[in-house]
Amino acid sequence: MITQDQRLKQDIGHAGNGSMRLEEFTEDTIVEARMVWRKMGKTVKRAVRCTSGRRKGRVVSSAAQCHKPIDIKKRMTLKRTKAKMGARMSRKSQRTKRMNPASRRLKTLNKSSNRRRR
Repeated sequence: MITQDQRLKQDIGHAGNGSMRLEEFTEDTIVEARMVWRKMGKTVKRAVRCTSGRRKGRVVSSAAQCHKPIDIKKRMTLKRTKAKMGARMSRKSQRTKRMNPASRRLKTLNKSSNRRRR
């Protein structure tokens, strides 16, 4: 006799609870993101840079965010803002990267981690 519980369970093979990783099947190392330092306000925190997915090259807080769908409304808003204020935004960010002590510290931290990787 089959109960309702047994009918609802899907066949997941030998993976146990269904959380088997791709690394268990292949010998290759899978790298979705690299650890980097990022500036949040005046503090410097650990973050990840996406090496694949929709956000390739972007620094995000967790590697799971690399493959999340893009919010079109936010993307269009930023596109309009960049069209209006693009030159001003870039000058301000370049000045911040040169002058702000946290940004300068961030540059040296990320530079040292790049050397270690090679």
